[in-house]
Amino acid sequence: MRRPAARCFLLSLAALGVPALSAQDAAAPAPAIPTISSVKVTAASVPTPEQVLAIPPAMREMLQRQVISRSYSRDQRLQALVEMIFSQHGLDLQYDADATYTLSEIWQHQRANCLAFTLLFVTLAREAGIQARVQEVGQVVSWYQDQGVVYNVGHVNAGVDVGGRYGTVDLDRNVLYDRHGPQPIGRERALAHYYNNRGAEQLADGDLRGARAFFDAALAQDAGFAPTWNNIGVLDNRLGDDQAARTALDTALRLDGRQSAALNNASALYRKLGMTAQAEAMQKKLKSVQREDPFAQYMQGAQAERAGDLDKAITYYRRAVRLYDTAHQFHFGLARVYFLTGRLQRADRELLRAQELGGSTQQARYQAKLDSLARWRAQQAKR
Repeated sequence: MRRPAARCFLLSLAALGVPALSAQDAAAPAPAIPTISSVKVTAASVPTPEQVLAIPPAMREMLQRQVISRSYSRDQRLQALVEMIFSQHGLDLQYDADATYTLSEIWQHQRANCLAFTLLFVTLAREAGIQARVQEVGQVVSWYQDQGVVYNVGHVNAGVDVGGRYGTVDLDRNVLYDRHGPQPIGRERALAHYYNNRGAEQLADGDLRGARAFFDAALAQDAGFAPTWNNIGVLDNRLGDDQAARTALDTALRLDGRQSAALNNASALYRKLGMTAQAEAMQKKLKSVQREDPFAQYMQGAQAERAGDLDKAITYYRRAVRLYDTAHQFHFGLARVYFLTGRLQRADRELLRAQELGGSTQQARYQAKLDSLARWRAQQAKR
């Protein structure tokens, strides 16, 4: 069954559609500062960690019947678990980017985003005797047919160990991980992701009290979770508390000095406070971080390509390739702009490299591109 590609918005509020502080915002006329009395303040019911991960009785019964009782083999149980989660005779789980749900809510709504799915899968796998863990990826790029390229800071998936053979279970089949790849994290860090996600959703809805409650719950799980400190900085800025916002953003950057969202937000806040030198220093650091980030370079290349500035796109794509040479998607982007600028031999070379790196799943796609390029060149030669 084909499932929608997942988009995971875990760390950056901007990715969730909540405006982060920006230099443009700081320079514009200041909007009315929201106060607790002027926004939706429905008290958020923050579930405990035990409530987040509690398996509903009916789900447990389904797991016993469709997975555990079917076989003693962990291999077969793993396959049965995947079938149970996605088949119409099981959970029939559907992807929903906004569904940061508890396991009980997943059972009720039959929807989950990548974070909720990962918590569900790991919890059920362990219940079935399968060694599983939550894994975190610092940065990812995803490709979607309907939305183009999406750059996410933060992603989680599930890792499994079956008889010494390790594998990854990920909703997103079109994702490129950063060079570090998935790294195992503990229960507290995974729950910090959950509460941070929920807090960002509350903030997007204008429920500032609810957002604060979830952000506090995230820090209770992992006080060193830099993305939550960045989000608290955005929350405090919305409340007009510049000093608290500065403290939160400084904390985020002390924990992770290369966090792009916090660098951008801190720069805008400093500029708003008239601290021009500090703002410029933050912008300089942000540009340095982005220059060393192959994903940021690729995204800038894609933006330049869409704008029709193909020479600039080539510059960015080439830098992305230098920083991350084994990403077949980067080579394909470079091949595309080489072709559009008439540099056909270079386009050939980059397409071949993309085909080599793409593996069996991408072989046919890139071969078709190569064949099309060959036919086009033959037609041009005849003319």
